[in-house]
Amino acid sequence: MNIDIIKGDITDVKVDAIVNAANNSLMGGGGLDGAIHRAAGPELAAYCRTLKGCKTGDAKISPGFNLKADFVIHTVGPVWYNGANNEEGLLTSAYRRSLEVAVENGIKTIAFPSISTGAYRFPFEKATLIARTVILNFLQNNPSIEKVIIVAFDEKDFKRMKKIYSLDEERN
Repeated sequence: MNIDIIKGDITDVKVDAIVNAANNSLMGGGGLDGAIHRAAGPELAAYCRTLKGCKTGDAKISPGFNLKADFVIHTVGPVWYNGANNEEGLLTSAYRRSLEVAVENGIKTIAFPSISTGAYRFPFEKATLIARTVILNFLQNNPSIEKVIIVAFDEKDFKRMKKIYSLDEERN
């Protein structure tokens, strides 16, 4: 199991696939979603139109076009409504489906952002614990994924992620 946490711009990460914290339309938007669409070029929006959207908790794949990554796995995390609308289950599903789509498409290396913690207001620590649990459990049963990179946008999130993941104890 090889998991790294880095600080930076996910659009600059050279992996087989990056995960996009997308909206249901998959047509770009603000924040990370918009940044990925801008970096990939207009071909990404044209391709995403053919995918006909994505349900919350699901994931779909597209080529990476002008990105360093070969593919983009678009997943839709939930908007946080104080935990009253199965947000934790939907976020768990978004991470798991992204990893399943990766395996189905022969992806060996994948980079994740922090899904739903920006404009969708999911509590950061809770979301990071969900991500950690899903990723570690999935990798135990799916050795075809060789490397997972968690990308923090800023120093504050980077430090919080490092603390929550505490990966040293998992490395034997």
